[in-house]
Amino acid sequence: MGMSLAPRTAEWLAMLHRIDAPRLHELPVAAARHSYDKLMYAYAGPKEAVASVAELRLERREHEGGALTVRLYRPAGSGDEALPVLLWLHGGGWVLGSLDNYDHWCRALANACGAAVCALDYRLAPEHRFPAAVDDTWFALRWLAREASSLGLDGGAISIAGDSAGGTLAAATSLLARDAGGPTLQRQILIYPAVDLLGDYPSAQRYGVGHFLEQDALHWFAHQYLETLADREDWRASPLLADNHAGLPPTLIINAECDPLADQGMAYARVLEACGVPVRHVVHVGMTHGYVTMFKLFDEARAALGEIARALQAPLV
Repeated sequence: MGMSLAPRTAEWLAMLHRIDAPRLHELPVAAARHSYDKLMYAYAGPKEAVASVAELRLERREHEGGALTVRLYRPAGSGDEALPVLLWLHGGGWVLGSLDNYDHWCRALANACGAAVCALDYRLAPEHRFPAAVDDTWFALRWLAREASSLGLDGGAISIAGDSAGGTLAAATSLLARDAGGPTLQRQILIYPAVDLLGDYPSAQRYGVGHFLEQDALHWFAHQYLETLADREDWRASPLLADNHAGLPPTLIINAECDPLADQGMAYARVLEACGVPVRHVVHVGMTHGYVTMFKLFDEARAALGEIARALQAPLV
């Protein structure tokens, strides 16, 4: 255990260790998904009431990936006004995660930000390997920009956000949107993103064992997600490796201190700042990967929501 773990984090990790359940990367994919679903549910806390939740189907008649599903949340207290909207991409190593096990998070996110949240059910690996999830996210962003007004949303106030693997997808899609000349994104919000699948960072060595997200799990996720080792060098999988990061939207990066991915988030903040992108980088001390969705366990989960709300509503400094 790291010396800097918060007491609540240390207790939780000790409890996980006592249970001695198989770790996610030691299970078949279907069993890993089930285990992840149970974990997310256990620490989610109560679901907040919102004004409405609608499940929408995005038809892709000419697309081999078939239709996509999004879940659109309007915050409590909102009426018919055109709301800013956040395209949300869930975590889970591109293998795990679903709309259902992020439902509590998306409700809380909508209410905290006073914005609509559009959560995407992108295709998962290993059934659909890279770049399927990137392709789905890019399609969904363009759809959202096109359909915003008919959905009661402000098409000029779209942001993109995700945690972990979802943060990677958000970063890659921001680059795609910049290179395509739009849709224009107001913000990108990256929560403990993996942005360099090639890199070997000190935080991966320091926190890669015994801190919830294991180094072995990171390797397992990449193995499920990528067709070949060479895919790690593709900037859509490793956004840090893009040739140029100028012109990206103002960015909020939220990291957990005791996370093997912490140094990747820090490295991305530095790269963006060097290219003139306004960046706010927040590190929650003593936290591990995954904390932001665990309202039952960590006050820092609510603190992260506050950071996101401020980032959307005010200039990033």
